[in-house]
Amino acid sequence: MIIGVPKEIKIGENRVGLTDAAVQQLTIEGHTVYVEKDAGLGSRITNEAYEAVGGKILDSADEVWAKAQMIVKVKEPLPEEYDRMKEDLILYTYLHLAAEPKLTKALCDKKVKAIAYETIQDADGSLPLLTPMSEVAGRMATQVGATYLQKDRGGMGVLLGGVTGVERAKVTVIGGGVVGINSAKMAIGLGADVTIIDVNHRRLEYLDDVFQGRIHTLYSNYLNIEKSVLESHLVIGGVLVTGRKAPKLVTKDMVSRMMKGSVIVDVAVDQGGCIETCRPTSHTQPTYEVDGVIHYCVPNMPGAVARTSTYALNNATYKYCSMLARMGVEDAIAKDKALFPGLNVYGGYVAYEPVARDLEMEYRPYKI
Repeated sequence: MIIGVPKEIKIGENRVGLTDAAVQQLTIEGHTVYVEKDAGLGSRITNEAYEAVGGKILDSADEVWAKAQMIVKVKEPLPEEYDRMKEDLILYTYLHLAAEPKLTKALCDKKVKAIAYETIQDADGSLPLLTPMSEVAGRMATQVGATYLQKDRGGMGVLLGGVTGVERAKVTVIGGGVVGINSAKMAIGLGADVTIIDVNHRRLEYLDDVFQGRIHTLYSNYLNIEKSVLESHLVIGGVLVTGRKAPKLVTKDMVSRMMKGSVIVDVAVDQGGCIETCRPTSHTQPTYEVDGVIHYCVPNMPGAVARTSTYALNNATYKYCSMLARMGVEDAIAKDKALFPGLNVYGGYVAYEPVARDLEMEYRPYKI
């Protein structure tokens, strides 16, 4: 198969769809890989490194998209890329379509076979291609939050872990999944007073066990969220409902009553955000204020640590990339059922029910 790797064009996105090691492996397996010039530089992978392992460098994105039977990306296509898509193209990337009606329509109109990293799901319900970036984003959320609590960054001037004789900062993490547990690990490591809120009681039991009393756990309801948010210096939103828009759990009213100079980091922003005052920002303009509360809502947080993120992502994505290249979408899905929920658009229709429901579009599941 002919595989194309275009340079990411989302603001501040420095990751790349395939590493040099992945390109080498695909070449060994008999595929042709075209990489747009300088696509890997943000992750410190040079054009020469790709060429040394069999990759072919093309000068423009137009050339890459035109030649490729399968495009491997990191982030969803942006409007300027829509015209490059073509019928039966396999698109393998993060899509988050529940928050992208225009992109979803474009994929349907072009009859693209769109596989979303974030909805590929193992039999046990885990999301293997979302996990590595959730780990990165969760750890970054605490790091970023601690930075913006500094007075020179507009915050209230609070050190997350405090010091001897001075109270520690309070951190509330909404959602006890991969993002939440990694945010909590970092916050605890910095000495903060951490509360995790989740709707799954078994998950709360697990978190109590693994953290051995170093965190507070609360069941997710309006009262518990309100109380924790109002007492917190840093609130991290890490709620995930697979393939669907995130529920709005922190209201405008709660935000208006938070301490001035406190910080919100909404990792769920690429699914619409779980905080009502959330709106997407970028790495070039990452924050804004609402009622004196700093909001950091960058959808592609891992792009800021691109080297780490690219290699972590490829460790997870390569298995299915190889299968899709070798077999095509239809045979790969027949071979591995985890790919079935990953197929979001097929044959001109939305093939993933949560996206169709959220966007009120026709749902036509792929028939295995």
